[in-house]
Amino acid sequence: MAMARVSSGLAYPDRFYAASAYAGFGGSPNSSSKGVTSKFSNDVALLLYALYQQASVGPCNIPKPRGWSPVEQSKWTSWNGLGNMASTEAMRLFVKILEEEDPGWYSRASNFISEPVVDVEMNHTSKAELLNKNEVALPETQTIPTENGTSVETQDKAIVVEGLGIVDVFDQWVAPSVSGPCPKPRYEHAAAIVDNRMYIFGGNHNGRYLSDLQALDLQRWEWSKIEAKTNSEAPLKVAPCAGHSLIAWEGNKLIAIAGHTKDPSELIQVKAFDLQTYTWSTMKTYGKPPVSRGGQSVTVVGTSLVIFGGQDASRTLLNDLHILDLETMTWDEIDTLGVSPSPRSDHAAAVHADRYLLIFGGGTHSTCFNDLHVLDMQTMEWSRPTQQGEIPSPRAGHAGVTIGGNWFIAGGGDNKSGVSETVVLNMSTLAWSVVTTVQGRVPLASEGLSLVLSSYNGEDILVSFGGYNGRYSNEVHLLKPSHKSSLPSTTMGTPALDSISGAQHAANGTRDVELDYGAGQDGKIREIRMDNNEPQTVKVDEVSEQSIMALKAEREELESSLSKEKSESLHLKQELLEAESRNADVYKELQSVRGQLAEEQSRCFKLEVDVAELRQKLQTMDSLQKELEILQRQKAASEEAYAKQKESSGGVWGWLAGNSPPKP
Repeated sequence: MAMARVSSGLAYPDRFYAASAYAGFGGSPNSSSKGVTSKFSNDVALLLYALYQQASVGPCNIPKPRGWSPVEQSKWTSWNGLGNMASTEAMRLFVKILEEEDPGWYSRASNFISEPVVDVEMNHTSKAELLNKNEVALPETQTIPTENGTSVETQDKAIVVEGLGIVDVFDQWVAPSVSGPCPKPRYEHAAAIVDNRMYIFGGNHNGRYLSDLQALDLQRWEWSKIEAKTNSEAPLKVAPCAGHSLIAWEGNKLIAIAGHTKDPSELIQVKAFDLQTYTWSTMKTYGKPPVSRGGQSVTVVGTSLVIFGGQDASRTLLNDLHILDLETMTWDEIDTLGVSPSPRSDHAAAVHADRYLLIFGGGTHSTCFNDLHVLDMQTMEWSRPTQQGEIPSPRAGHAGVTIGGNWFIAGGGDNKSGVSETVVLNMSTLAWSVVTTVQGRVPLASEGLSLVLSSYNGEDILVSFGGYNGRYSNEVHLLKPSHKSSLPSTTMGTPALDSISGAQHAANGTRDVELDYGAGQDGKIREIRMDNNEPQTVKVDEVSEQSIMALKAEREELESSLSKEKSESLHLKQELLEAESRNADVYKELQSVRGQLAEEQSRCFKLEVDVAELRQKLQTMDSLQKELEILQRQKAASEEAYAKQKESSGGVWGWLAGNSPPKP
């Protein structure tokens, strides 16, 4: 096996030195960009200065300035605020921030950057050649070194294309020979599988966001670029983005959601690519969308998307939870119970048993995590269970897929180096184990790679693409999980997670029995080992017939219990439906009675009004009666007085005759 000398992207610390020289730090004579820091905002310039000092000098040990200028005061405060951050971590953050602020710095600085060359193992001696940084080596066979120093040669043992190709090696990453125009190297892209084709959308290359859509045929291993067509009715130009998510939906659509863009919108946008018409469209949503972000996790649960965390356009880390119903296209912000995971981005998420949302890892601007959080989506309560087995190291930018009750996670980094091991979590027992480990600066030990689940001849295959570990990658790698690494979960489902729920809701002790059963079953199934000298030979320790019979008996008993539980559940559901039906009838009667009562109340009110009016009229009649009586008395008195006067005067004719009235 010969060693070929090929050029690669700059690795650390050389990449940091090039970036600092480009930004005007260090006084490099090669730098053609002195004073470039003047084009950054004050906050960014101070942060770059602090990271440069931390990386090149170390933690700030000088006393706080007293008589210096405000600029020097700000520099000291920014540097001192980094504390004891490692120099390697400061280097990576310096480069990352420069790439975000000036995406094209590497291409402009390449005129004076002298790239190193690295040794690459080749399977043949006659075709070693020198490649520049923009070329991609695609040998017919590749070798991936493993942890024990052995190597897996992919020419005749790992994969053969066009019908003969199946991955014969378990639990080892192999690189297939691909054809067609390879996509540009990238990371922070998104990938999805539809009809045995892996679609790659967007990503970050040399700090520039991408908007291309590429497809890899997983039967012929051939790349092709998807040219989007313009819809004359509603033309849509998709903005380049990175840190987004891509979801396969309805068998003929790709949903692209969230992501960082050059000109970010205020709220998350949801776009769809139709694989039949080859057109992009913006999906109209209802409710209140989350704030725009990238580096979030998007998990499919039934007909909904569950979005957690990420980083918004102002670099603020998030830990909020939102759900998008894909049937109604309605957003819903969820208020959860318990202690939520701390704000983070570039984590991984998975769903188990259509009930539990698992969040693993991720990071802040300076720290990476290896914590595991579980959200019970029935009660919407967070918990942080105890992890079992070989707990992975802290990481961010990793990717994961689920096979049954197992969660495979590959890649990621800790701001110092890429993570070399591929791990698997049994989501029923929350036990970790290492599937395989790679050596050296290979794409599998990268941040921002993608990982999808495909199948070949009915067997599951993990497919990874891209990533960044000091250089951008566009390589494809495959892994076929063994029966050991993809061990099915126990028949009863989720004993460890059920125990979490039981602790929260005072459940009985039956789940402990399930947990004991799961642990016992794991102990009875012998470990599958691979001979280092013959990678294709799998040896399985013999399992006694008595143990198999015992397992079968336990399984039948558990299946019988499960059947009874299902029957009882159906009976309870039927009773619930009947009760709901009765409640509906009672509710209708109640509504009818309420209507009648309202009518009676209205009539009563009208009667009260009539009574009040009659009372008022009665009072008026009494007053008139009294006035009439007074008038009658006055009339009677007047008539009596008149009669007396007439008698005393002799009448009118006596007066005319001259008779004087008699004296009294």
